[in-house]
Amino acid sequence: MLTPVALPDLFSREDCARIIALAEGGALDEARLVGGRAVAEKRRARIAWLDDEGAASWVMARLMRAVADANRDGFGFDIEAFEERGQVALYEEAAGGGFDWHSDVGDGPLARRRKLTVVAQLSEDGDYEGGALEVNGDGAPRAASRAQGGGIAFPSFALHRVAPVTRGRRWSLTIWAHGAPFR
Repeated sequence: MLTPVALPDLFSREDCARIIALAEGGALDEARLVGGRAVAEKRRARIAWLDDEGAASWVMARLMRAVADANRDGFGFDIEAFEERGQVALYEEAAGGGFDWHSDVGDGPLARRRKLTVVAQLSEDGDYEGGALEVNGDGAPRAASRAQGGGIAFPSFALHRVAPVTRGRRWSLTIWAHGAPFR
């Protein structure tokens, strides 16, 4: 199945604020593409990586359960591990924030093993305009819910984008589940 799976109520409003605070407490760096390339015309965002231990361990535990449920209910992929930390992204109007159509599978040992992508909405819907996460796994682009704390799971090879933010700031959290390469 290529249709995205909605994950409503993944995080509470307070959880979202805690995750944003964890990201702001570290370094927000310029987002890069797989392989470390900075390509501003493709992706305009700042990101922070969450540790899977310590203060952010509860985030990873929650996401691991959500991935297991979404995979069982919608995909049936062979998931073996979570080999990358969670990525908190900030897309801002002032920076022309957005991320053009792409897939999360690419060059590099980790990107080749990505099976499922999960994106959680951390901002309140009214905090920004534009910035829709759209997923096109089967030729029909679908916008993800903008409900704060909700998420969406989709195959990592599915094309998706974050439309340009036209007002305000959009925060999101992404995690990838890994397994043997598709064949």
